[in-house]
Amino acid sequence: MTALTKISVNNQLLDKLPASERYAFMTACETVELTFDEVLVEPAERITHVYFPLEGFISLIVILDDGNRLEVAMAGREGMMGISLVLDLEIEEAPLSALVQGAGSALRMEAASFQQLLLNSPVLHHRMKRYLYVMMNQFARSAACNHFHQVEARLSRWLLMTQDRANSDRLQLTHEFLAMMLGVRRAGITLAAIALQTRGLIRYSRGEIMVLDRPGLIEASCGCYAADRALYAKMLTAS
Repeated sequence: MTALTKISVNNQLLDKLPASERYAFMTACETVELTFDEVLVEPAERITHVYFPLEGFISLIVILDDGNRLEVAMAGREGMMGISLVLDLEIEEAPLSALVQGAGSALRMEAASFQQLLLNSPVLHHRMKRYLYVMMNQFARSAACNHFHQVEARLSRWLLMTQDRANSDRLQLTHEFLAMMLGVRRAGITLAAIALQTRGLIRYSRGEIMVLDRPGLIEASCGCYAADRALYAKMLTAS
């Protein structure tokens, strides 16, 4: 028990758990490797596992009846995939598609074990409810951002969010993928990327974007990026 409770977990939702809860969590989960473009769950499928990324990140995507896709949130080492299970509504179907966009390790736990663990882990349960609140706000803000803000600002925000979770200035991204994630035409992404590159904020080559000037990219993004980070800090960093 001592070894498990002293290990620092590279996931911000778990790292502040008391020793007893951390031990219970770590003994109920396993470490897995998530691969790029791996689909963890599709809408209406049963959620069999929850994932707490230690590296990389997972995109949460709405899929419409006509096949169009739009990313509404992402989860890296600041979060987890499967937060809807916290509601305990006896509904185990996934509301969104979960797609691995950054490869890396994650802690995986069976859904039933996670829900049982919540009953006996008050600090974990408290943090999960706060994270659910953060995600609800991220969903709402993403919807408003996609409707009201210019593509260049939205692209800046998305690159910053990705950089935070990938923990790297070098991002493997294509214009086609970015267009799908932001719900715009490829030509719009191309123009926005050219504008950011002309300002010296990024360097784009086929399939890769390098962040050159993070402070400048923050200035170019809409206020949604700063608002998301501020809410997370308020709800979880200090709790």
